[in-house]
Amino acid sequence: MPGGPPVVAGVDTVREERTRILTELRERVGELAAEAVRAIRAQIPAYHAANAPSPAAIHEQVLAHYLVKLDALARDDTPTAVDLPFIQKAAMRRARAGFALHDYINAYRIGHQVLWDAVVAHAGASPAGHEAALALAGPLMRYCDLATAEAAHAYTEHRRYMAAETARTRLELIECLLEGRMPERGPALAAARGYGLEADGRMVVLAGVLVGGNGDAETPYAACAALSDLRVVDARTLSALRRDEIVAVPTLGRTGDVRALCDRLDALRDRLADDELALAIGVSTVVSGVAALPGAYREARAAVELLPPEGGVAALPRLSPFEYMALRADSTAGHLVDPRVRRLIEEDRARGGVLIATIRAFAASDLNLRATAARLQVHHNTAQYRLRKIAERTGRNPRCIADLIDLLVAIALADAALPDA
Repeated sequence: MPGGPPVVAGVDTVREERTRILTELRERVGELAAEAVRAIRAQIPAYHAANAPSPAAIHEQVLAHYLVKLDALARDDTPTAVDLPFIQKAAMRRARAGFALHDYINAYRIGHQVLWDAVVAHAGASPAGHEAALALAGPLMRYCDLATAEAAHAYTEHRRYMAAETARTRLELIECLLEGRMPERGPALAAARGYGLEADGRMVVLAGVLVGGNGDAETPYAACAALSDLRVVDARTLSALRRDEIVAVPTLGRTGDVRALCDRLDALRDRLADDELALAIGVSTVVSGVAALPGAYREARAAVELLPPEGGVAALPRLSPFEYMALRADSTAGHLVDPRVRRLIEEDRARGGVLIATIRAFAASDLNLRATAARLQVHHNTAQYRLRKIAERTGRNPRCIADLIDLLVAIALADAALPDA
């Protein structure tokens, strides 16, 4: 009666309605599963991607869940993880395919929604039907929670296993390469191909260590993952944790520019430093062929030793042999510099470094005075005056090759001693 008190159905009537609803849903279970498949594919774009399961595979999974739910409800039973053995296999397949977890779990939500809408539709308009539907809501929600929790657990566990296997494979491949050989078979060989590494290819070796005592147990893994995104060609960079260091082997292909790689490494190192993850990274010279990688690794390790305590990037491809020798020189080399030369360099640097720039420009111009003036964008008389002043103050004539080398070595040694060198 309109406006009167709500009608409360009897317990037996509600139980009969509950049985009726479940029976009707059981008879339509295949049709409902197909409807869920359509909804999942319509609402989740990832289910149309190349790595997505087929409609038949989705239907099989949805149908299995619906049957477990409906049969358990018909028995007034509560399903447990033991009743859901099919979840683990499906989760492993999604994990191996690289399917996103949030898309996978969202499919469960949509499948649950389709079944719940069917429960409401079959309940009808009677009070007993409404009571029966409300009685089914709780068990259905608990099943959905159980299924999604089991699916997420199985997915994440398999991804963790895959990550561990991948890390072992990467390390195995690194060890092979640092022995100067390509793996002959198995996952390591497949990984080498995936990273674009070829037995006679152009490569460099990066050696990196964390500095400053920063970070936690996950920090080395974060740094290693960041280096794996470094690339010049299409392939990602092979990188792995190797004891107390990170070793990476970027491939340059036939045309890759190592200086572009070094520039990107600078940017990556700065970005990581902004996130309070400081690295010291050494970059070897470019080598051709896997057999040369052991030597390249030693170069990269030696380059790391050139860096200050706060880290940075020491890229050998950017250095001339002259600069490298200056950076590697011990204190004795500095002691051999004439005090007059050392004093000129220190005073000139404090005033802006015009005499240092003149010495370098004169050497770069093959001792041609007019070319030096053009390079410095000054009158040639000015360049000549500066060279005369250098000779007077140091006792070294820049026009004499031996004296010019002495001056250049002293400047390089002074540069190497700078805090940010």
